[in-house]
Amino acid sequence: MRLADRIGLGLMHRMDPERAHGLALQALRAGLVPLPGLVTSARLRCEVAGLRLANPIGLAAGFDKNAVALSPLSRAGFGFIEAGAVTPKPQAGNPKPRLFRLTDDRAVINRFGFNNKGMEDVVARLTARPRDAVLGLNLGANKDSDDRAEDFARVLSRCGPHLDFATVNVSSPNTEKLRDLQGAEALSALLKGVMEARDWLERPIPVFLKIAPDLSDLELSEVAEVAQAGGVAAIIATNTTLDRSGLQSPMRDEAGGLSGAPLFERSTRVLARLSELTDGRMPLIGVGGIGSAGQALEKIRAGASAVQLYSALVYEGIGLVERIALGLDKLLEENGYSNISDAVGTGRDAWL
Repeated sequence: MRLADRIGLGLMHRMDPERAHGLALQALRAGLVPLPGLVTSARLRCEVAGLRLANPIGLAAGFDKNAVALSPLSRAGFGFIEAGAVTPKPQAGNPKPRLFRLTDDRAVINRFGFNNKGMEDVVARLTARPRDAVLGLNLGANKDSDDRAEDFARVLSRCGPHLDFATVNVSSPNTEKLRDLQGAEALSALLKGVMEARDWLERPIPVFLKIAPDLSDLELSEVAEVAQAGGVAAIIATNTTLDRSGLQSPMRDEAGGLSGAPLFERSTRVLARLSELTDGRMPLIGVGGIGSAGQALEKIRAGASAVQLYSALVYEGIGLVERIALGLDKLLEENGYSNISDAVGTGRDAWL
């Protein structure tokens, strides 16, 4: 870790976590953070769901909810970026405090509740997005909506012309009954409406589905079946967990979704099972607990075609992205892989 990153993180960790997060976005926008630019190689370049990526390291949704720092993030070393979640109407989310660092566990708990400025505010910035980045948006539903399934389609219809992909997020634990939409019947109906909205776009884009790590094997099987039948281009596995097993930090009992290091094993097992259920036919994006190049490769070998991270940035800074990408390139070379695609699923059985 660079000295500047170490000093910056030390200062940030003395602040309220949500305030520190806001300042991190401001620092990126102000150009105060050193950024590496494009990080790529013949081994790292890949294609996922028709998207050509400079490398398979993505930014997970939640870091840039309102798409305010797309330009600097496009120069931070990511192969792709996912902004949001964004809902049709602005909403304040849950009361503060709602973000907690679990330093002893290298983890984070959040209960934001889809706080964002709404699709009309966000679309104004999407129109000025960096064109050399691969950009997606996490679609959300308003808490007070009478038709949450329709909310996803509305956001896609409004923002879709400015995106490379969109993600249906039915896995946040912080909006009441949202995870109920992961049931087979509800999910099938939801995806039907979203795909209809996607097909009306002048340039139809791939739609991803983000799932929870807390599904039973039967529920996971149903999700895989519905996703494949419904035209989903890729599944993101996984969102945050409600499980608190083995945590040491004083904040461990705070309500909300847990992310970071403790999620790695659980999310990777879900990923490997999904890879088995889909027989490797559907691209999977592995997210949950990645903090090193070795862990990124472990996700890929478990079945992921690409990965995303977020929580590790709280403890390692934005420089982690470049370190993981370069480290992954080196690991691929050392293990005899000429391209990232050659490694996908090669270690899946170890996680089943």
